[in-house]
Amino acid sequence: MIRTWTKRRVGTTAAALLGLTMLAAGCGSDDGASESASGGDKSITLGIIPSWTDGLSTAYLWKDVLEKDGYTVDIKELSDAAPLYAGLAKGDIDVYPSAWPEVTHKTYMDQYQDDIEDVGTYYDGAKLTFAVPEYTDIDSIADLPDKADDLDGKIIGIEPGAGLTETTKKSVMPTYGLDDDFTLVESSTTAMLAQLKKATEAKQDIVVTLWKPFWANNAFPVKDLEDPEGALGEAEGLHELARDGFSEDFPEVADMMANLKLDDAQYGSLEDLVVNKYGPGKEEQAVDAWEKDHQDVLDSLKG
Repeated sequence: MIRTWTKRRVGTTAAALLGLTMLAAGCGSDDGASESASGGDKSITLGIIPSWTDGLSTAYLWKDVLEKDGYTVDIKELSDAAPLYAGLAKGDIDVYPSAWPEVTHKTYMDQYQDDIEDVGTYYDGAKLTFAVPEYTDIDSIADLPDKADDLDGKIIGIEPGAGLTETTKKSVMPTYGLDDDFTLVESSTTAMLAQLKKATEAKQDIVVTLWKPFWANNAFPVKDLEDPEGALGEAEGLHELARDGFSEDFPEVADMMANLKLDDAQYGSLEDLVVNKYGPGKEEQAVDAWEKDHQDVLDSLKG
């Protein structure tokens, strides 16, 4: 998903893949006390797209939890979902801590599922949406064809490789007859949010692609458009996906990830702290603050 929001700049896909190749060649640890079947390696690489803040938030949560257990955790930032799933399948990335494999990223799962482990589902009810400002006189995606002029014929989207982008182009737009009157603007989550902020501050109409859970739904005065045809797909879970063999190499970590369950309030407070109250460069402090109020979640990880 998600997801999302942004906090840090990422390089090009080519640069990211080069970094992953170097990581695969050089990853190792001289820590002799390890659960890993690979002979003592306690290094774990988490892959995220930093603008998708569900992955950003959960990655820093796991980084804190695992490092307190003696692991070395590296967070690799990529620019798109395609190299992230490819990295998982190749084994260059150990875990994608907040994946949308049931609906949004189904295409990637269909391609790579034989080389990916589904470790667990930490959140239920994630959903893709179209949204407009609360003051906009539109309530359904089905209303959009009659409002093309008011919206300058643009649907403001996110990254080209996002599952939400694919669903918008291949399902939503043809289902509701939007292809003739609208252009999907593909850019980035950051750019989408910037345009949403500008429009809502000026009380202008805009339609954007969004999702839940996502902090922007609370930060901006927006409402979801109804999707009477179900073109955006059903609600789905957010999963921890791992490279093939991860649960065998790191059974205790896999068990902890399987045990993580967050409800709306728990997830919302984590993301709000990481993204809004602390912000870029202070993710670890945000996680520390969240953990002080959620010791029950941490206790549940060890069963």
